[in-house]
Amino acid sequence: MSQGWKITVAVIAGLVIVSTPLLWLLDGPGTGQIVGASVQAATGVGALLWALLGQQPTPPAPLPVNEEVIVTGSAQGTDGGDAHTGIKGPAGPGGGSSRAERTGDAVADGPGSSAGTGIDRRP
Repeated sequence: MSQGWKITVAVIAGLVIVSTPLLWLLDGPGTGQIVGASVQAATGVGALLWALLGQQPTPPAPLPVNEEVIVTGSAQGTDGGDAHTGIKGPAGPGGGSSRAERTGDAVADGPGSSAGTGIDRRP
């Protein structure tokens, strides 16, 4: 509901909430009318607050990320270096799928080096 409609509904609801108890109270109220007017006013204010503040829209869920790598070329890591020509890192928000085709060769030389041309989901 837009802000303009919320204001319009709030003003109309406020007038309705006040009108009937006000009419009762202007005519020399008895105990029952005072109690009835108080209950009606409290109920109306509570309902108005619930309608205006209650349901907040929830944000949409993230869309799945679909990743695709085709013909990436070569990767080479030496002396502790890290080379990667495909998809690397944690999966995207919302899940989705990953695909790699014809990724080529990977070479790793030396301790601690790493190379890859496909999908690497390590953190």
